[in-house]
Amino acid sequence: MKTRKIYFVFTCLLYGLQTEAQDQLLQSLKDSLAAAPRTEYVTGTFKALYIVNMKTIEAPAAGALNVEIQHRFGALNSGSYELFGLDNATLRLGLDYGISDRLSVGIGRSSFQKTFDGYLKYKLLRQSDNNGRMPLSVSILSSMSYYTQHFPDKTYLNSTYRLAYTTQVLMARKFSRLFSMELTPTLIHYNLVPTSADQNNVLALAGGARMKISRRMSINVEYDYLFPNQVVSTPVNNSLSLGWDIETGGHVFQLVFSNSQSMTETQYITQTPGTWSHGDIYFGFNISRNFNLKVHK
Repeated sequence: MKTRKIYFVFTCLLYGLQTEAQDQLLQSLKDSLAAAPRTEYVTGTFKALYIVNMKTIEAPAAGALNVEIQHRFGALNSGSYELFGLDNATLRLGLDYGISDRLSVGIGRSSFQKTFDGYLKYKLLRQSDNNGRMPLSVSILSSMSYYTQHFPDKTYLNSTYRLAYTTQVLMARKFSRLFSMELTPTLIHYNLVPTSADQNNVLALAGGARMKISRRMSINVEYDYLFPNQVVSTPVNNSLSLGWDIETGGHVFQLVFSNSQSMTETQYITQTPGTWSHGDIYFGFNISRNFNLKVHK
């Protein structure tokens, strides 16, 4: 009987110690999670790689290929003989590939001045949505363009003179489920400019926003402000573009209205002669389609 009592007391003591140890372990885990919560990153700041003409902070996932078709008809004020611009068109075909979740690369060919372009984009910072540690996303973009159109009166245009370079800092924030905004300081360098009065290095500030109006639709707007007294030999206006995004499964289809017909940074930022007030509006569209090329083991 005495042995049974001792065994009973020992069992109760052991159970109490085990329960206390478990409680301490659970409390320790809770304290650890509370002290270092897992960072959740914001996704879908923009639904496509382009607001309209300007690139967004978005990039293809690692191993994914994005096919981009950008199409602009002629100006609406060209009259009925040109069917209000539908008889003329400019096209750009682009390919964007995600090397990693942060690094992407892209190439393109535009019919405007028969221009080739390429870029690298790296995401430096990602907006977090649970602790407010990072209020915005930041990407660095470096691109190059090379136009190949022949000009019989400009035989001096060699390959070096046809090159131009762009560096941009893409800063974006998703303020809510419905509204996102991006601000993009831009530096463009031209190896050749028309006159000595024009600047080889040109500064601009671009801004864009997206407002979601339904589950699969949004309205986009972008404006590219060219700082004055940099391009003086030819008339140039700031580019203003509107877009209507429609998501259809793996596609993003966008209707576009812009006073810029070209679609590369070195052209639409500094080579937009038309204005909205005079009817120099180019209607067109962008189509994005993603393909996953990553092989899953």
